[in-house]
Amino acid sequence: MTDGDANSHSRMVVIPWPFIKRKVECAGAAFLRYYNIKCHGEDTQSLTSTSKENIKEVIFEDDVEYLRSLDPKEWKRQDHYAVLGMKNLRYKATEDDIKRAYRQKVLKHHPDKRKAQGEEVRSDDDYFTCITKAYETLGTPNKRKSYDSIDPMFDDSIPTLAEIKKEGFFKAFAKYFEMNARWSEKRNAPLLGDDNSSREYVERFYAFWYEFESWREFSYLDEEEKEKGADREERRWIEKQNKAARAKLKKEEMARIRSLVDLAYANDPRIQRFKQEDKDKKLAAKRARQDAVQAKKAEEERLMKEALLAKQKAEEAEKARLEAARAEREQMKKNLRKERKSLRDLCKSNNYYSQNDNENIAHLAAVEKICEMMKVVELQEFMKELETNGREAFLKVMKETEEKLEAERKALFETKKVEDQKAKKNAILKAPIDWTPELTQLLIKAVNLFPAGTNQRWEVVSNFLNQHGTFVDERRFNAKEVLNKAKDLQSSDFSKSSLKKAANEEAFDQFEKDKKKAINNVDDSSISKSDTKLVNGTAKPKMNGDVGKEVGKEERPWTKTEQELLEQAIKTFPVSTPERWDKIADCIPNRTKKDCMKRYKELVELVKAKKQAANIG
Repeated sequence: MTDGDANSHSRMVVIPWPFIKRKVECAGAAFLRYYNIKCHGEDTQSLTSTSKENIKEVIFEDDVEYLRSLDPKEWKRQDHYAVLGMKNLRYKATEDDIKRAYRQKVLKHHPDKRKAQGEEVRSDDDYFTCITKAYETLGTPNKRKSYDSIDPMFDDSIPTLAEIKKEGFFKAFAKYFEMNARWSEKRNAPLLGDDNSSREYVERFYAFWYEFESWREFSYLDEEEKEKGADREERRWIEKQNKAARAKLKKEEMARIRSLVDLAYANDPRIQRFKQEDKDKKLAAKRARQDAVQAKKAEEERLMKEALLAKQKAEEAEKARLEAARAEREQMKKNLRKERKSLRDLCKSNNYYSQNDNENIAHLAAVEKICEMMKVVELQEFMKELETNGREAFLKVMKETEEKLEAERKALFETKKVEDQKAKKNAILKAPIDWTPELTQLLIKAVNLFPAGTNQRWEVVSNFLNQHGTFVDERRFNAKEVLNKAKDLQSSDFSKSSLKKAANEEAFDQFEKDKKKAINNVDDSSISKSDTKLVNGTAKPKMNGDVGKEVGKEERPWTKTEQELLEQAIKTFPVSTPERWDKIADCIPNRTKKDCMKRYKELVELVKAKKQAANIG
């Protein structure tokens, strides 16, 4: 199996025909053991077997003099592993080792055992308390982790330059990385390796240690215990102080690890060798690039020279062509001037083919127009006709020239007219559409029909307005204009809304209709048959004031505009608004506070009735 097989965890097995190819996944204990040795440089199976063999060989020390020298009050400063007789085993001790060590200490140093042997034991100041505290600390996983983090036997130093020079790089740093690997959050931390380690292994090693995550924490060094606080505030203060101290120690620990890795990276002969190899590769690549650049530059220079020569030839040919064209134009101009002079001389010698002075002036101006309009060939043909037909040919050409000029003037005028109309139409189409009361009411209706959450809501609302609204030209609403108008209606002062103006006009029209209806109920003698009442047994006609009172007493129905004004006013002035119904009544013309409150109650009853009917259904 090759390195590539180990990295990909699979390989392609080729079996001779007629069998087919299959992709085999590497698995099993043997492969895992091989992969672990390849990646981490150690055999977990051999380590496990060694640890199992060591279980039987563990011997717990029993230093009575050390135990008697302990102060139970200072139990936190004692070496718990030394108290239980595991001074050399320390963090490698298993839970079973700790339990067995504690049992041995209890069997030998329990106060009752010692009293039975005639030893004087003081219950308040006996070293057995230190044994109990050691077991409580090491027998609890969290407390043991906290104590192991500040193990007094752990060496927090890093190798010096003198030590590196004396022992050599690999021997000096290997033990430090092995010691600090115990703090790694990730299992199987990679070891330093040797001088023959591959580049991939070395890069993985430093990548791991530069991103090293330590589980080491320093809660064991807390100066005060949180439980000793008298109240909650004091306990919080103690916890805050402890967290700050732990964070500081954690920061120092990570700086120490980083210093160790930096020092190793700076003195690693493999890294220096890799850098030199990279440098050589870069130099070789640079030389190759330089050679390629020089070759490319030479080729570019050759092509540039060829292109320059071709360009010069093309410029010379173009210059010759332009010169020939210029000479041709000059010759044409010269010929044109010559023919014009000939025409003028011919017309002048024939008195411009006129019969009086007025014609003379008109024909003179016509000659100049003809000269401007005609080309050389046309001028030559025109002079031949003049020599043959004389005045008739001149008048004919003069008339045709005038017609051509007039046609050109008309075409120019029409073109300018079309452009002006197009510009005017564009300006009209760009101008915003005026929001009439009908369009505003239609917008309110559309907003209610398509509530928030509708897919592409404002495009739908604008299409609704364009479909159902009345427009005087081709302008139509877009989503942005509709959205801006909706925001404006929501944030504007409702008492100044255009809907209120529309309602005022509608109310006045309704008043005029009621007034006409009241007048139509009166006959020619100004006394209505139905509008008489008995006074002292005789019929008395109703006066205009009486008619007005009875008309006023009739309950006038709410129009659609008034209903919309009421609904928006209720939304504008919430329940918390002082004098709410007075302000609502001010927004609705010809409606009193009492009318608004009565209408609101009717609407509430109607909604309740609909809900009740829906529940029953």
